[in-house]
Amino acid sequence: MHFIDRATIQVKSGNGGDGLVAFRREKYVPAGGPAGGNGGNGGSVILQATTDLQTLLDFRFENIFKAEDGGRGGPSNMTGKRGSDRIIKVPLGTVVMNDETGEFLGDLTEVNQTLVVAKGGKGGLGNRHFLSNQNRAPDYALPGLPGEELTLYLELKLIAEVGIIGLPNAGKSTLISVVSAARPKIADYPFTTLVPNLGVVSKPSGDGVVFADIPGLIEGASDGIGLGHDFLRHVERTKLLIHLIDVTQEEPLEAYHTIQEELAAYGHGLDEKPQILALNKIDAMLPEDVDAIASHFDQPILQISAASKKGLDKLLQTVWKLLDQFEQDNP
Repeated sequence: MHFIDRATIQVKSGNGGDGLVAFRREKYVPAGGPAGGNGGNGGSVILQATTDLQTLLDFRFENIFKAEDGGRGGPSNMTGKRGSDRIIKVPLGTVVMNDETGEFLGDLTEVNQTLVVAKGGKGGLGNRHFLSNQNRAPDYALPGLPGEELTLYLELKLIAEVGIIGLPNAGKSTLISVVSAARPKIADYPFTTLVPNLGVVSKPSGDGVVFADIPGLIEGASDGIGLGHDFLRHVERTKLLIHLIDVTQEEPLEAYHTIQEELAAYGHGLDEKPQILALNKIDAMLPEDVDAIASHFDQPILQISAASKKGLDKLLQTVWKLLDQFEQDNP
């Protein structure tokens, strides 16, 4: 299974209804005037953010969306029926761009937030609209305007406050499974996680914080190697990162630098985000050996074991402190 976080769809708003040429034909009214109504406006195509969807997978099976055309104007100055809008549900965190021009159209980051991507065509004017002292019996009307048609590029970026990063098998999925109710698939081989796992962790205040373990980061990820290029974009929205380092691998310090270099190479300020460094799987080694590894890092580093839940209280306390600091610095 691959995480579908990009999609291309075609949208077409409804055409406006034509205006009508009509005249009053009433008993005892020998000279009825123009009475053709305006056409109805076409429906618009609207994107709406929802928490019911987690991926853009649905757009692989349906990618053409059309709103309803407006109705033709009626007699007796009746306006035609307005075309129904087409509402397209997309996951929270979807970025929308014009695929042909690259123009940024919107970023759906709030529940039920909407974005009109194709506005319906305006209905044409009926002949009643053209009545004047100079023209008492206009015999013409205007056609409705066509709707808009364009191709959209959708890109999903996870909305998580805390991102968990590290090389494959660093213990990211295990960590999120023990600090939240998430139940990711876990196995002892690279790329077990093909889908970013989300979990909600409760703060002491009772508020929920969304954590995400970001898979696929290996050397060359910023160039598209492995799964990294697909998933580095999901780090962009996080407020801080937990960088897990497996102490059982041969070169923990090298693993750390590999991830840092990929964040810097990808850009978008990823390497500037606050990071909490944590040596994981410390219960698999002697304490003095773990301390020796920690001494090679030139910054504070926590020692934890996600599997046995050792050191997780201090890790979470550090997370809450940095998040509070972030909120103070970004009111």
